[in-house]
Amino acid sequence: MKQIIIVGAGASGLVAAIKAATIGAAVTVLEQNDRPGRKICATGNGRCNMTNLNNIENAYRGSHPEFVKDALKQFSVDDTLSFFQKLGICTTDRSGWIYPRSNQAQSIVDVLTMKARSLKVKLKTNQYVTGVSFTGGHWNVHTNGWTYTCDAVILANGSKASSVAGSGESGYKIARSLGHHLIEPLPALTALKCKENYFSGWSGVRTEGKVTLYINGTPETSQQGELQLTDYGVSGIPVFQISRYAIRAIYEKKKVELSINFFPELTKQELQEYLGRRKNDCPYKNEKELLTGLFPEKLIRVLAAQKDLISAITDFRLSVKSGLSFEQAQICSGGVDTSEIDSHTMESRLHKGLYFAGELLDIDGTCGGYNLQWAWSSGATAGIHAAKEENS
Repeated sequence: MKQIIIVGAGASGLVAAIKAATIGAAVTVLEQNDRPGRKICATGNGRCNMTNLNNIENAYRGSHPEFVKDALKQFSVDDTLSFFQKLGICTTDRSGWIYPRSNQAQSIVDVLTMKARSLKVKLKTNQYVTGVSFTGGHWNVHTNGWTYTCDAVILANGSKASSVAGSGESGYKIARSLGHHLIEPLPALTALKCKENYFSGWSGVRTEGKVTLYINGTPETSQQGELQLTDYGVSGIPVFQISRYAIRAIYEKKKVELSINFFPELTKQELQEYLGRRKNDCPYKNEKELLTGLFPEKLIRVLAAQKDLISAITDFRLSVKSGLSFEQAQICSGGVDTSEIDSHTMESRLHKGLYFAGELLDIDGTCGGYNLQWAWSSGATAGIHAAKEENS
């Protein structure tokens, strides 16, 4: 019976354990926290956005985003839904964003751990892995109190992102010690801090808008939706979606700006004509009063204070200085270089019997369940291939 050690009892680690044990491997999962799945419980504001039915372009990012294709074929969105349905999860569909009907992320953790234990998977908590080595024809996983010997190791440690205790650098350190190259991990899916000094005026405002990212003066990407204006800059899902590009550009010492269009429904010319009609209808209103009913009051004060009102509404420029911290980010960009990993098996190209899954790799998804889908798919792929016998 093949012996497998999985480092990390998060989303990818638990699915890897179930898949490997189903094939017949003897599986032990080492988790540094006091219970499995703590980060799963924090996803989707505690509701767990499990996956997404919308097959959007550029859902996955990284140095080699095409790396995800093989794993997503082997364990697809449909496979994910079927897998969890068989474990007892009833789902609800919110415009393609899939959640457990219980609206509790803990339900996902519970059914995964129930299934793992039914397959005799050993879930060992409070186990901090200090290193991994290969000697005497076996892999050795070292903790503070013990060394576990096995035939294959799956590193599913997760990333530095999240305020959940235990999110950290252990997986990166182990990968480096084994000769793997890292793309610098940086916060992603997070808000952006900007350099201007008038943010207290609009802090707390939620408004629809379109945000465009400029890097060294060139527009790179845009997102539209509800923006949250803060006392340090901007937040909201559209900002989260572009944050990984902004933060990596700042890391590379590039000039990073945002342009916010607070009325993307109209062109500049159309907006000018529209405001002209509003003035004709209400000639007693001043410029600031004409905006009442279009924008929140706090935003009106900021917009009206700018020299060119039309430009302020359609092209409000911000200079980005940083993202928020790893603790305040939902995910990381960067991680173990995927060019050193076999995309079909998740096995290291440097070491036979060493596998990777989930956030530890240089793959990050956009908002909407794509990061969890990557965890399920890469974990399942790693578990299946790690458990296969040599000649199978």
